[in-house]
Amino acid sequence: MKLVIVGGGGFRVPLIHRALLRAGADQPITQVELLDTDPARLHAMRRVLAQLGGPGSGPAPVVHAGTDAVTALTGADFVFCAIRVGGLAGRVADERVAIAHGVLGQETVGAGGIAFGLRTIPVAVSLAQAIRRVAPQAWVINFTNPAGMITEAMGPVLGERVIGICDSPLGLARRVARVLGTPLSGYAIDYAGLNHLGWLQGLRGSDGDVLPRFLADDAAVLATEEGQIFGVDWLRAQGVVPNEYLHYYVSHGHALAEQRAAGHQTRGEFLARQQGAFFDGVAQAPGSALSQWESVLAQRNATYLAAARGPGAERHTDDVDSGGYEGVALELMLALAGGEAEQLILNIPAGARLGLPPDAVVELPCRVRAGVIEPLPTRSLRPEHLSLVHQVKAVERLTIEATRTGSAAAAESAFALHPLIDSAPTARALLRDYRAAIPQVDAVFAPTAR
Repeated sequence: MKLVIVGGGGFRVPLIHRALLRAGADQPITQVELLDTDPARLHAMRRVLAQLGGPGSGPAPVVHAGTDAVTALTGADFVFCAIRVGGLAGRVADERVAIAHGVLGQETVGAGGIAFGLRTIPVAVSLAQAIRRVAPQAWVINFTNPAGMITEAMGPVLGERVIGICDSPLGLARRVARVLGTPLSGYAIDYAGLNHLGWLQGLRGSDGDVLPRFLADDAAVLATEEGQIFGVDWLRAQGVVPNEYLHYYVSHGHALAEQRAAGHQTRGEFLARQQGAFFDGVAQAPGSALSQWESVLAQRNATYLAAARGPGAERHTDDVDSGGYEGVALELMLALAGGEAEQLILNIPAGARLGLPPDAVVELPCRVRAGVIEPLPTRSLRPEHLSLVHQVKAVERLTIEATRTGSAAAAESAFALHPLIDSAPTARALLRDYRAAIPQVDAVFAPTAR
């Protein structure tokens, strides 16, 4: 089978390839196509991939790389969509423009997420149209953030053959199961919400829901990233465990203070400098491409949400090694291809489950087997959580409308409606400055863009 990775020059591509190698004979992929607009990054990634492997690894798929979409996509069985329109410079602008207006500057949450969506949706829809033309049988697994919004924008073109994934919700469920000493496969997951806005409401095993037992144990809670981020008392009062990205909502003031304290460097700037040095290093010393990549990856993982976890709180080894996006994508792909059925948390059009339009993409646990994705039962979200979901979904749909129609008014409304902005004057200023800073955002509102 043929797998195409769109964004094949991206830094995380070796994680996907390594996951394929570790799966060995259990995975059906024999050919991997790396598709990217940057030949130099493709060359660097091919260097890293060539050095992966070793004892215990399965047979390596044949890897090709190129910049022509039709050539790469033709005959694809699976397409992983992992693009970053505007590159890391765009992410830096997402953050800096927001911070300049006194609001949270984050890649997927708030103003930055809207700007990221505005410039990414047109490219994602164009990609979806190309896939429908040359590989209509392909399953499209979307990694691209904001994952729920991008998946929903691609849906009218690809239907149910596009699925959004994120490692955060499944990672949360695995962390809770780990500290309780039982594999996650022993539980039915009760999780609901949107991408980067969801709640673990229960883990049901043969002895009932074990989440209350987890929340009653201080040591267990503090052994998870969520316990470090939100604190034992607050989680216990909630009775559910939020996705780590809820930190930006429930501790908005602290998150802004963290950004101001960082001052000289945003997360995007850190990654841009780090990855720029990596690609330069591979060009100068291609024989050590893998070791350079591993060193950069370790630093990247260690600093993820470090400020939110608090001083001295380190990530658990299992959380880093258990597989992120690439692990979820591999499990999804194997199940769809006819392998063992899986319980995964996915972004799918099932909005009616949360009182939204049926075509609205939401994040829910699903049973996946050969060619079938079935959402599993979940409890109703608490009213305050559901209202937040509805508000943020309205923001997502306004953002999609803005890209479809070229309406600056719709984009302004999206910014103004977001609970972390909540100001029409600020919304107007944000859109003005994002258009000035990011050409791909400004292009959405040009007459020739539609």
